[in-house]
Amino acid sequence: MKIIDAHMHFSSVGNFAETAANINCKCDIPTLKREFDKCGVVLGVGMGVDSSDIVDGSINPQIITHGLEQFPPFMAQCLGIAPDMITAENREQTLAAYEKLLQEPTSLGFKIYAGYQHYYVDDAVYHPFFRLAEKYNVPVVIHTGDTASSHGKLKYSHPLTVDEAAVDFPNVHFVMAHCGNPWIIDAAEVAMKNPNVYIDLSGLAEGLINAEIFLSEGAGYIEHLKTWLGYMNHYDKLMYGSDWPLVDMKNYIEVIKAVIPEKYHRAVFYDNAVRIFTKLQNCLSRQND
Repeated sequence: MKIIDAHMHFSSVGNFAETAANINCKCDIPTLKREFDKCGVVLGVGMGVDSSDIVDGSINPQIITHGLEQFPPFMAQCLGIAPDMITAENREQTLAAYEKLLQEPTSLGFKIYAGYQHYYVDDAVYHPFFRLAEKYNVPVVIHTGDTASSHGKLKYSHPLTVDEAAVDFPNVHFVMAHCGNPWIIDAAEVAMKNPNVYIDLSGLAEGLINAEIFLSEGAGYIEHLKTWLGYMNHYDKLMYGSDWPLVDMKNYIEVIKAVIPEKYHRAVFYDNAVRIFTKLQNCLSRQND
């Protein structure tokens, strides 16, 4: 089965080297390609965290710094947004910088780090980005649920905050990363209620896990996930993502396979990502060029 990893991380300058070491990996291109090949992953969508230095005077789009001049054919990205650095003086240049980079074929959408950044998802600072997302028909991925840092503020990353933006911007597709964990019920309701809201299943486990042991010891957690995703009953709204290098890729795939009924595996692991990330098909075509 071909797999698209709709939510991963990569940085050649950030702190992901330490994170990767926790799963006995390196955060480098050869390692990532080896992991992809081992697991049948044909493309990964990385969430940008590093400055792109694209326009002087702007708050530059946060990107994946993969250490190469061009993206390898098995990677694409969502541009991270840093709202706390946007001012009245740099706003125009900043939006121009984002729009310029968004037109690159490997830029598939935006990423909001709600919780880490102390702004509600529907804050006016994000509205120009939502309008860009609508203009270019690309999704906005939003961190929802728990934060890895104690400095995060959970009121900003609760899934219900996405409902506000989804109603106010009905033509923008929003992706709730991490299924709002631990507010899985709320995330399921927001996605079920709003036709323009989707869920990625990244970051529901971390570290060097053993799938069989994890599924056994976390049986209650897994059943909770299965119950409420079943209640939502919109497997066309779910996408596989790993949050690599947070978790061992091979075992995490087995965990998500156990959560999703087998008849929906192709949709969740591949088809839905191609449909929701509208520019993704062109990235897949590059692999055959």
